Amino acid sequence: MPPSAARSGSPKPGRRKRRRGRRLETVDETSAGGLVLDGERRAAVIGRLDRRGRLLWSLPKGHIEAGETAEQTAVREVAEETGIHSRVLRPLGSIDYWFVADDRRVHKTVHHFLLEATGGELSDEDVEVTEVAWVPLGELDERLAYADERRLVRRAAELLSGRCRNGAESA
Repeated sequence: MPPSAARSGSPKPGRRKRRRGRRLETVDETSAGGLVLDGERRAAVIGRLDRRGRLLWSLPKGHIEAGETAEQTAVREVAEETGIHSRVLRPLGSIDYWFVADDRRVHKTVHHFLLEATGGELSDEDVEVTEVAWVPLGELDERLAYADERRLVRRAAELLSGRCRNGAESA
């Protein structure tokens, strides 16, 4: 590349120019959800399409509404997204991450719980959910798209086998 091209201010191939001067608003969001298991130690999981059209499997979760506790939200969101009614057994931990959406930087914290299925029928009637499935606990590590959720599932498996004695911790 000639020296004049290097000084022209053009970005190098494959690099994007940074936008200057405009800062994105930062917002905090809090959600809750969890790992709901039936009597056969199968988990109800949801599949959503990402921007590229890939089906990504995850644990059900959603925003905490005014007046709700995290536990109430977890039970409500599991029912809305999977059709399964449940009760909270114990906290599993919290995950927090950042993303950009609608010209905002979002700091999201998700509180996860271990839940026991108490009834209902598996269904994908929620418009945000593409598919739902019962997946054996031992197969979730291969199925779930997100490492933090896989870590929570491993923690739940330890709790269920009696190997974990301390309380809930962050993932």
